[in-house]
Amino acid sequence: MKRRYLAAAVAALVLASAASAQETTTLRFSWWGGGARHDATLKAIAAFEAKNPGVKIKAEYMGFGGYLERLSTQYAGGSEPDIMQINWAWLSTFSKTGEGFQDLYKYKSLIGLNQFSDADLQSGVVNKKLNALPVSYTARVMLWNRAAYERVGLKMPATWDDLFAAGPVFKQKLGEKAYAIDGELYDMILLSQTYIMQKYGTPYVSPTAPKVAMSEAAALEWVQVYKKLVGNNVAVPLPVRASLGGAEKPTEQQQDWVTGNWAGNYTWDSVIGLRASTLNKEQKLDVGDFLTLPNAKNTGIFGRPALMFAVSKKTKQPEIAAKFLNFMVTDPEAIGILGLTRGVPTSDSQFRTIVRTDALQGTELKAFLQIKKQKDTGKIDTPSPLFENARFNKFMRDVFETVAYGKTSDQEAAKRLVEEGNALLQRIK
Repeated sequence: MKRRYLAAAVAALVLASAASAQETTTLRFSWWGGGARHDATLKAIAAFEAKNPGVKIKAEYMGFGGYLERLSTQYAGGSEPDIMQINWAWLSTFSKTGEGFQDLYKYKSLIGLNQFSDADLQSGVVNKKLNALPVSYTARVMLWNRAAYERVGLKMPATWDDLFAAGPVFKQKLGEKAYAIDGELYDMILLSQTYIMQKYGTPYVSPTAPKVAMSEAAALEWVQVYKKLVGNNVAVPLPVRASLGGAEKPTEQQQDWVTGNWAGNYTWDSVIGLRASTLNKEQKLDVGDFLTLPNAKNTGIFGRPALMFAVSKKTKQPEIAAKFLNFMVTDPEAIGILGLTRGVPTSDSQFRTIVRTDALQGTELKAFLQIKKQKDTGKIDTPSPLFENARFNKFMRDVFETVAYGKTSDQEAAKRLVEEGNALLQRIK
């Protein structure tokens, strides 16, 4: 009899365990980042799971290198994660018609959409469907090593002329390895485009149609401004960067940046902390005024959502996915854990939490306020997502790389930017 009761009890436990296992819902969440972001995100996931018994969030994370390739392969095979961190420009790749991701408007009862401005929500809308929510916003800033400029007897550049004139001074005072500003190839492409936007009032790619917005004359000057930037010790030339461990080696990993030989950086405000993290104690980082031409037709500031979260069209649990997404982008507890690991949060509730904790200080606060002022007054035009499309971005880089290595004339490069650019935009639109 006892054996019978024991067997029955064991069977009941097995059934209960099986039922419990069946009740557990597992969703996959993928992101890229560094160690700080990984650690904070794992803690935020644990907090969500604690508040939602029976829900398991499987973390899939890595560095940025290779992330898009992996996600593209998963997406093509229908095995993408339930929730995924994406770049804003990837909407044009994965959801050209708005059907590539879940329409989050369908789950507005589960997501605090009222925590976002209309403009911020629109950044994730494709064909009237809310495909993604912006986690944070970022824009380009002028970052200067104030101490380095003081060493050569200059103030931080306040005008384009100041910047162009600084290069020869750095060369004279500190030698041929010293430069007024550093940036990867894409940074310099963007900085020179800023000049053209201010002078002509137009970006390279039209924000409203898949076509090149620049005239060939403007494209020619774009090339010439780029060459002026990387000439005479103004900006670090591509061949120099390539000889120092790779052309795309981050600025903060460059020894000449650490010691102040490279005295500036044109970069996203979201990476100011990284740039500052390696400077030796003799350096002092500061954010300068955005360089602007007299009577500029456009600020030329390049800004966009820094990161976005999207939900797979194929997820079997869209409601739970929406609930998790809402926790990550609007919940004060979540941002208390995540901090600034994904930039300054876009949602009002999380932004207020960040302000209360004084997490935003120094140069990062100064940059944020500079960007916010321009953004709130409508002076930052949203670029075309096609500008950052992977294929189109590679095309731009290829053209400017031939310029950097002297393999093409200015006129030929400008012609390619317009004619081949238009043709490629038509193929990938």
